[in-house]
Amino acid sequence: MSARLNIASVDSAAYKAMLGLEGYLQTISLNHIQKELIKIRASQINKCAFCLDMHTKDALKYGETTQRIFILNGWREAKDFFTEEEQVLLAMTEEITLISDKGLTEETFQKAKQYFDEAAIAQIIMAIVTINAWNRIAVSTHMDIPK
Repeated sequence: MSARLNIASVDSAAYKAMLGLEGYLQTISLNHIQKELIKIRASQINKCAFCLDMHTKDALKYGETTQRIFILNGWREAKDFFTEEEQVLLAMTEEITLISDKGLTEETFQKAKQYFDEAAIAQIIMAIVTINAWNRIAVSTHMDIPK
């Protein structure tokens, strides 16, 4: 597939707004691995090859293991590999990414409150919203995966 258009060039104001969200995410309380798990899991669901390529490489750079990346799509069957906190992040990521199914359930929200304060939960939601927006940009415009 060849790229359709480059939003950064065609609508630089919109792209700058997205970069503003990305800049905000650099200041939140989640660590690099937690952020990358969110980005990879949402990108798996959204089938965004560009973002999967980018964020698996970033996760490895931050010390994530290849094994955990390989089994991330099946994390519910591999719970021993992910902390309870990470499992909550992944459940939130799935439920918010698949918002039309049932949204962020009360059960998952209550579990999140066991590990995170309200500010951190807001940050997690924003991290999930942001990667979903990037996925939609990359898939819609057929962003080229660097070779």
